[in-house]
Amino acid sequence: MAEISSTLLYGAFIIYLFATLFFAMSLSDKKHEKAAHTQKWGKIGFITSCVGFAAQLGYFITRWIASGHAPVSNLFEFTTFFGMMMVLAFIILYAIYRTNGLGVFAMPVALLVIAYASMFPKDISPLIPALQSDWLKIHVTTAALGEGILAISFVSGLIYLIRTVDQSISSKKTMWIEIVLYTLVSVVGFIVISAAFKGLGYEASFEIMNDQNQPEKIVYEMPVIAGPANGEPLDDSFGPVFSTPSWMNGVDASIKLNTFIWSLLSGAVLYGLLRVILRKRIGAALQPKVKIKSELLDEISYRAVAIGFPIFTLGALIFAMIWAQEAWSRFWGWDPKEVWALITFLFYAAYLHFRLSRGWHGEKSAWLCVLGFWIITFNLIAVNLVLVGLHSYA
Repeated sequence: MAEISSTLLYGAFIIYLFATLFFAMSLSDKKHEKAAHTQKWGKIGFITSCVGFAAQLGYFITRWIASGHAPVSNLFEFTTFFGMMMVLAFIILYAIYRTNGLGVFAMPVALLVIAYASMFPKDISPLIPALQSDWLKIHVTTAALGEGILAISFVSGLIYLIRTVDQSISSKKTMWIEIVLYTLVSVVGFIVISAAFKGLGYEASFEIMNDQNQPEKIVYEMPVIAGPANGEPLDDSFGPVFSTPSWMNGVDASIKLNTFIWSLLSGAVLYGLLRVILRKRIGAALQPKVKIKSELLDEISYRAVAIGFPIFTLGALIFAMIWAQEAWSRFWGWDPKEVWALITFLFYAAYLHFRLSRGWHGEKSAWLCVLGFWIITFNLIAVNLVLVGLHSYA
């Protein structure tokens, strides 16, 4: 069953890739946005996305059967499920607005999320005692669904900014757009560099003292930049550039920090190569391809937040606090994951306040949607890999 699950996930990834290509082909007509071939390729892209979602849903169900629990218990499973919820949100919003350009950007982001997840251990393992609760499936799945819908607000907001910001001159706005695009490129860089070192079979081993003051072996699968604090190397690999700060708890804290650093470095190299090839900013290269009406993009962003925010609140805060009370006898404990879930909630609550009472539409709204997704990804990546706490099951 586990093998079937992996095959279905791989199949879904390939199908999503074809869906992206079909949506891209739907934008090839420069004269008539609603031309017959535009509608045809957009429809094919939508149907292909639905087929891919069905395959990924099959992955989710078969992995659940194989493991005996909801497959959202580690970073691979949760991130994969997050990507699936993003595709579901896109399918729903596409069915409402029939905007092909949204698929050209939304599907690649979902592909990046799933590919990013595939870089982490995929082994099926029993649930640790802390996760053996029905609240696992209730809390995590609703939180991921909310984040998936909110991710679509980021996609439409980013398209809005690429379309409307003047790319002919360098400015603070173009700089921030490039920073956002760099973060997406960093995910690609991480995938490439991880696959490369895995293909080479790279390993570096250290012995450290765990929380029980017992010696334990940890293995790096990338060259060591951030080494374990007070760790002793067990092979002749190159030594670390610096030691992981002592405030980072957990046996694997140094490996997670090392992974995060490699993501940033590989992203910088890949981004630099793209700039050399394109001979312009990435945003400037994408701008001519964006033909969606600004008003429509603004509406999609708002609708995504209006739907995703209450679902996220229910899953990431309310259900989370109920489970925390059951598991740890307290509703709130200022764990890093809890703090950033609260920050995410407050941010999108502020977005809705400014949107509805202050009239923040258009560009202001788009920037907030982009910043909101940055907070979500920081919670997903940095909090899991760097700010280790009670929720660090990666």
